[in-house]
Amino acid sequence: MSAPDPALARRLRATAAICIGVVVGMVGLAYAAVPLYDLFCRMTGFDGTPLRASSPAAQVLERTIKVRFDANVAPGLDWRFVPETAEIEAHLGETQTVFYKVRNAGSAASAGIATFNVQPGQAGGYFVKIQCFCFNEQVLKAGETMEFPVVFYIEPALAEEPNLKDLTSITLSYTYFASKNGQPVATTSAASGRPNL
Repeated sequence: MSAPDPALARRLRATAAICIGVVVGMVGLAYAAVPLYDLFCRMTGFDGTPLRASSPAAQVLERTIKVRFDANVAPGLDWRFVPETAEIEAHLGETQTVFYKVRNAGSAASAGIATFNVQPGQAGGYFVKIQCFCFNEQVLKAGETMEFPVVFYIEPALAEEPNLKDLTSITLSYTYFASKNGQPVATTSAASGRPNL
């Protein structure tokens, strides 16, 4: 019986170490995928995700865009949610403030959290929010009504985007979901038996 080849043993250990490293790396990427995608969308406006700013635009242009406001409530949350204004016309770079009204139509206090998007998706990178109620959990008592402002502008650089030269309107859409501890919760649809988010 011959002695094991030390070179072969080193190669086998190296191969095993590489395989373990690949598995650990893949698991790490799986956990990081959602937060990294969210960060990417918020930084670039990808997929209709509006950008954030802390101050108004540096300039206001003559070009105007109609901005439509949409409000939805997911199943499982007995709230009424509406924009106070259905549509406005805004100059590019002009700071605008609109209000949404939400009322708990249920018989007990409940919590909700709003998500949003902008359509068409390619306009998301030019829709800049300065103040927003989204992603903040709201708790409303039975019958309570609250108003929430949204302060935004449309980035003047939109005028230089060839793919958006014919764009005449943008829709800002919010959806309220039932929440617990600051996170949306799933509810079960009686009709389908499947969870809804």
